Amino acid sequence: MAEQKFAAELRTEFGKGYARRARMNGQIPAVIYGHGAEPIHVALPARSITLAVRAANALLTLDIDGEEHLALVKDIQRDPIKQIIEHMDLLTVIKGEKVTVDVPVHVVGELAPGNVFNQELTVISLEAEATHLPNAIEINIEGRTAGQHIHASDLVLPKGSVLLADADSLVVHISEANESADEEGEASTAAAAE
Repeated sequence: MAEQKFAAELRTEFGKGYARRARMNGQIPAVIYGHGAEPIHVALPARSITLAVRAANALLTLDIDGEEHLALVKDIQRDPIKQIIEHMDLLTVIKGEKVTVDVPVHVVGELAPGNVFNQELTVISLEAEATHLPNAIEINIEGRTAGQHIHASDLVLPKGSVLLADADSLVVHISEANESADEEGEASTAAAAE
């Protein structure tokens, strides 16, 4: 994933009143911590940061008074109703450093006719270099048939990534489509139409 650069302002005010004013001014309060350093309290541009953190494991380069800080999004607090970002916790990282992240698993492709799949794991834990974090891991199920399983050990990981999840963890299971359930659904739909 490419780094994204943003200007951040140091903040000295804290509390709900400040946070409310910051959000009204188009900023998100955030804290950068890690590597034994003192936490750095900043305000980030709300619109651009909100777009940047849509991707999993967003890596941000923050310019704070001319000094660059490389940070990984660790936690986002959102308003439960409006879903706007209220606060962020960022973790300082160093180029070349390995970090532990949860990466989304995406299923692609079409199964053989008459089959369905059940995705058991939607994220997988990896260790990867902070500047080369994958957005997602893809599993191709093209043409697979009932009875086939895809385990964590079968995933194709990006170069330099290490699987942290149990290698025997079931990720995707493929089975035959339940035709009797489909027929019952069609019969009930036909009965309702009459």
